[in-house]
Amino acid sequence: MNRSKTIQVNVAYPISDGEIVLRTENDWETDLLPVKVDPEAGDFLFHLKSPNSYVYFKPILRTGGDERWAQGSNVLAIQHGRAPVQVFPHFEDSSRCEVCWRTEVDSRVLGQSFSVRVFLPPGYRENTLASYPVLYMQDGHNVFFAETAAFGEHWRVPETLDVLDQMSVVRRAIVVGIRPNDREHLYTRPGYEDYGRFFVEELKPWVDSNYRTLQGPEFTGVMGSSLGGVVSFYLAWQYPQVFGMVGCLSSTFGWRDNLLERVATEKRPPIRLYVDSGCPSDNYETNRAMVAKLHEAGFAAGDDLLYLAFPLA
Repeated sequence: MNRSKTIQVNVAYPISDGEIVLRTENDWETDLLPVKVDPEAGDFLFHLKSPNSYVYFKPILRTGGDERWAQGSNVLAIQHGRAPVQVFPHFEDSSRCEVCWRTEVDSRVLGQSFSVRVFLPPGYRENTLASYPVLYMQDGHNVFFAETAAFGEHWRVPETLDVLDQMSVVRRAIVVGIRPNDREHLYTRPGYEDYGRFFVEELKPWVDSNYRTLQGPEFTGVMGSSLGGVVSFYLAWQYPQVFGMVGCLSSTFGWRDNLLERVATEKRPPIRLYVDSGCPSDNYETNRAMVAKLHEAGFAAGDDLLYLAFPLA
């Protein structure tokens, strides 16, 4: 006989009057009331019972005679340790790209300004209790919109994050896309040294001062493809106190950079890496070489290093 399991869920939402309740897949018609409420902090703690180690649920906001279900898909809560599942719902319809505002960020380090777009996750403006991890992406013109992307193919970042959020495998995040003015220079040695200073001394402080961000390296990632993967790797390796995660897609390691040598000779920093490429071309060989060096440096597959190669891609 399966014993019922308890999964703790903490819903955070700023509310001046009314109440937050849950509906779960156990009974979509019956309210589940919080076991603890902290109205000043906007915290509502629930205990969800399930015969499994998971349960789907949805927050509901009641104010007066109005009842509103949280926007988006049902939330999947999975029992994992004793910490409550943390949820920051929003109840108003929110465009996926309230976003993608384009602004110019000046750099004294480089003596120029950069076109930057910032993606804010759904509900950002409504639920002011939420702060977010930040992902910085190179080649910002390719990140959000087909009309600005090379060859009309963009990364579909908001759409992808929406799918991953539905799967409950990522936290909602702020994404910052930076368009380079001289890609070949800024993304390679020695140009990426001053470009790195721009990131650490100017861009990240600007983002942190203008948006509700989680600021530690465990909440800050950097990502890019080809030369963008090279400069992303450099940023994380050079500034692990700032960037704790890096994604390198089809990176051109070994061309106007010394990153293979640095991995082989320097103490490994506390970062987590994702590396991939197509095969047999698409920089497959140099990425294999980089992954081998990372293994020798102490990075472990499935722990702080994930490497994938896609045949014929």
